Amino acid sequence: MSLEENDSKSLLEVNNEIILLNKRMKKIELMCYFFEKNDRCNCYMDIQPGSGGIDAQDWASILLRMYLKWADRNNFKTDIIYKSSSEIAGIKSATVKFLGSYAYGWLKKETGIHRLVRKSPFDSNGKRHTSFCSIFVYPDINDKIEIKINLSDLRIDVYRSSGAGGQHVNRTESAVRITHLPTKITTQCQSDRSQHKNKEKAINQLKSKLYEFELRKKNKDKKIIEKSKSKIAWGNQIRSYIFDNSIVKDLRTGIESKKIQSILDGDLNIFLNKNFNI
Repeated sequence: MSLEENDSKSLLEVNNEIILLNKRMKKIELMCYFFEKNDRCNCYMDIQPGSGGIDAQDWASILLRMYLKWADRNNFKTDIIYKSSSEIAGIKSATVKFLGSYAYGWLKKETGIHRLVRKSPFDSNGKRHTSFCSIFVYPDINDKIEIKINLSDLRIDVYRSSGAGGQHVNRTESAVRITHLPTKITTQCQSDRSQHKNKEKAINQLKSKLYEFELRKKNKDKKIIEKSKSKIAWGNQIRSYIFDNSIVKDLRTGIESKKIQSILDGDLNIFLNKNFNI
């Protein structure tokens, strides 16, 4: 009708409405892929450097920044539950909580080994080094799911927080590490100045890990899930980041990208969307 009446204003309004409807339809279509029980949940991500020494620890810090940038781009909130800085460069380990609808659904496929190939900035001869880092993602279960924890099964250690944080952090044993003795699962938190609050966060994190642990025991496809805990070294990687050639290769989906800096700045949806064939 707008065309027949040569009404350009109405035609523009209709076109804008179609654009909005298309965006809504794509969002609804995407939600259909999040059908597993915990896909809606917030989630935790453990980052652990593997073989590669200082380069691996530096690589872990690069990945931490990358996922924080991704969260910011996609309107997820983040809370660094734990971060242990290396003496020279990078981090020894870190745990981040991602808060927002479908955080676990988006990030669960990131579990695996991430491989870096580059000329090492820590090698005086400028030789090419290969480093590895493990990413492990698990859901933040809600309080309605009962996970029974016996206090006698826990070892609770308190210690001074590491890294930057001012005089208080250096003087007070506010950081908490909890080890579940039957499973050897460990959680730790130093994000708060209060030892009590850190303990509470570490307990909640432990419940989530134990829940995921129980799911694995019941899962018939256990071998696939166990790959998430495979050796952090050659042969187990899910994605390779090759700095010299400026290329990132996802070994599961076959997706490759030359926009390596953009990816390190959080532009990961080229890989995440492929998990849903979109």
